[in-house]
Amino acid sequence: MPWRATISVRTPRPQLADWIERSLRPEAAREVPRARAELRRPEDERVEVVIAAQDSGAMRAAMNTYLGWVHLTLATARTAAGRRK
Repeated sequence: MPWRATISVRTPRPQLADWIERSLRPEAAREVPRARAELRRPEDERVEVVIAAQDSGAMRAAMNTYLGWVHLTLATARTAAGRRK
């Protein structure tokens, strides 16, 4: 696949990176036409989503989708943390 991109998310603590990885793992395992994603943990506090796509439209769609899921996971974690205080 000629198009490649890496989304790298650095978190303040490993537990948050674990949550992101666990929330994205089922989606990365799914078969998607024209694109695929791989999750990596190069550091305890960092998650990488490596996307490979056949064309620019598939890359844009995959990037928007994964960035949206990362944002949702972080917003959910912030809300949960606020409720524990």
